[in-house]
Amino acid sequence: MIAKIARGASLYGALAYNYQKVEKENAHILFTQKIIEAPDGSYSMEQLSRSFDLHLLANRKTEKPILHISLNPDPKDTVNDTDFENMAQEYMKQMGYGEQPFAVFKHTDIDRTHIHIVSVCVDGDGRKISDKFEKRHSMAVCRTLEKEYGLISAVDKEKNSQNQTFSPVDYKAGDVKSQMASVIRHLPKYYQFQTFGAYNALLSLFKITAEEIKGEYNGIPKQGLVYFALNDKGEKASNPFKASLFGKGAGLVQLQSHYEQSRTKLKGSPAKESAKGRIESAMQGTPNESEFKNKLLEQGINVVVRRNAQGRIYGITFIDHQSRCVCNGSELGKNLSANVFNDWWNNGNKADLSKKENTVSQEIAPAGNQISEPYSQSDFSGKEDMPENGQENNIIEAFGSLLPENQGEDFQETAFANQMKRKDKRRKPKL
Repeated sequence: MIAKIARGASLYGALAYNYQKVEKENAHILFTQKIIEAPDGSYSMEQLSRSFDLHLLANRKTEKPILHISLNPDPKDTVNDTDFENMAQEYMKQMGYGEQPFAVFKHTDIDRTHIHIVSVCVDGDGRKISDKFEKRHSMAVCRTLEKEYGLISAVDKEKNSQNQTFSPVDYKAGDVKSQMASVIRHLPKYYQFQTFGAYNALLSLFKITAEEIKGEYNGIPKQGLVYFALNDKGEKASNPFKASLFGKGAGLVQLQSHYEQSRTKLKGSPAKESAKGRIESAMQGTPNESEFKNKLLEQGINVVVRRNAQGRIYGITFIDHQSRCVCNGSELGKNLSANVFNDWWNNGNKADLSKKENTVSQEIAPAGNQISEPYSQSDFSGKEDMPENGQENNIIEAFGSLLPENQGEDFQETAFANQMKRKDKRRKPKL
C-alpha cells in the first residue's frame, strides 16, 4: 500500500475534489470523525466545511493547515469497506491525527479502488501537529497495515519489479539495443498515438528516435523504420537498429495499423476532451513556455515541441500519462496548433481563448508518484524537446511504469496535490 500526503491552504479545494466525485457517483463518504451530518446521515459541502471551522479559526501561523491523504492498496488487493474504515482510523491515529476531525472518501472511478482522507494538521488550540520524519513514519505505518490486513507489500513489489522497463535509454551504460527494446516493445501496448510524429514525440521522452527509410529491392519499393538512441542534446548517439530487431509491433506496417486503431479509440474520447481542457486551462493561467510546461507536467502531461533551425515551432505534441493518449496540438483543436504556440512564444501574441468555467477535474490531477518540483526542458533546433535532468528522467520512469502489474496511478490526484501546494497563502477557506 502506498500513502500520499498533500498539504494546502484551501479546505474548499480538498473537499470539492472529493465531493464532486461523490455527486458523480464515483465515490462515497465511507467514514467520518467529528464531522457534522444531517439527521438522515447525509453530508453537504457546507456541513463538511463547517466541521473544520474551530481548528482553522484557532490556527496560529500554519500556512498550509489542510491535509489531503490517499491510501492506495495494490490493484490486486481486495479490501472491503470495513477494512478501509479501520485502516483509515489506524493510519490517522499512528500519524498523530487520531483526535482530529476527518472525512474518508472511497474512490471507485479508476481500477485501483482507494480512499482519500481530508483533515487538518492543527489541533483545537491552533498548534501544528508535528510532521517530523513524516514520510519515514508513514511508510512504517503502511508496512504495519499491509501485514495486519494481508495486503501486497509495496516494498517487496518494488524490489521484484523490473523498473528498467520504461526507463530512458542511457547510451553510455551499454547494451543499448536491450534498453531500447524494453521501451519500444511495450509503448504501443499502453499508449494511443495517431501519427508517426506523435509516436516519435513519445519515444523522445525515453531518448529514442525513429526514422522512416525508403528504397528498392529487385525493383520493388520498400519502406521501413530504423531506431536510434539519443544523447541528452537530442542527437543520435548510436548506430541504427532495424525495427525487426524489436518485434513486429515496432515495424512500419504494424504502427500504421496502430495509428488507425488509435484514431478510432480517441474519436470523441472523454479522455481526449479532458486533456484538451487541462491544456487550455494551463494556457490561460501561465505567462510563458516554461511555466506552461511545468503546469501541465504537474498534471501528468508532457509537452514536446519541434522547432526548425530558425527556432520556428512547426509541431507540438501533448503526452497525457493519465489517459495514455498522445495527441498533436492540431488533433485537439485549432487553438492548440503549432502556429498558435509559435505566435505566443516567438512573437508574443498569446491566443485569446474563450473564457470558460474550469471544473475541479480540469484543474487537478494525481498524487501518484508525486512530483515535488517541476522540471525544465530544452529545445533543440529541428529536434524534439529532450529530458534535461535526472529529476525529469525519474518522472518519466514513474510514468513509464504504469503497467497492469504495477501500482496504477491517478494523475488527477497528483496534480491536485501540487495545486494545493501552490494555493495563495492568503486565501481563506470559503463555502
